[in-house]
Amino acid sequence: MTLYEQFRKEIAPALQKALGLSNPMETPRLVKIVVNMGFDAATDKDVLKALVQDLAMLTGQKPIVTKARKSISNFKVRQGMPIGAKVTLRGSRMYDFLERLIHLALPRIRDFRGVSAHGFDGRGNYSLGLTDQTIFPEIDPDSVKQIQGMNVTIVTTAKTDEACRRLLEMLGMPFAGTRASKPQETGVG
Repeated sequence: MTLYEQFRKEIAPALQKALGLSNPMETPRLVKIVVNMGFDAATDKDVLKALVQDLAMLTGQKPIVTKARKSISNFKVRQGMPIGAKVTLRGSRMYDFLERLIHLALPRIRDFRGVSAHGFDGRGNYSLGLTDQTIFPEIDPDSVKQIQGMNVTIVTTAKTDEACRRLLEMLGMPFAGTRASKPQETGVG
């Protein structure tokens, strides 16, 4: 069963009940996932091409290369230089990427204890930063020319951060310091 099917059949009704919503259309759901890589201005064209190819491989969609709008001499950036790449995922690709992120990529991070609970923006969206693209199984670590981090932004229809957190927890996102992982008091002392 895919994550989308699981969401429709099991997670959405359980989330509706947990949040006390009477209308099923009020249940928070995912809108899109934006994956963004920012490049150094001094990155050469071969490395840039390889990084864009890596981003395409792990998202399953061709990235848009973003270019500088203005020249900034302190950062050695000229107008029109490539400074990043981004992909906006929707539909089945979004759920496939989220499933690979949660179940394959995040557990491969060394000393991983969960994602930060401080990535919410106050409007029901969540962002997290990854420091290495090689945590995804699609990327061969031996062929990587440059280690590059990325930002992953998950946009939902949730109105509050708590509703968004509940949605992501039910989808399987491992948050650090969740209630289940806190030690219980024994009463001895």
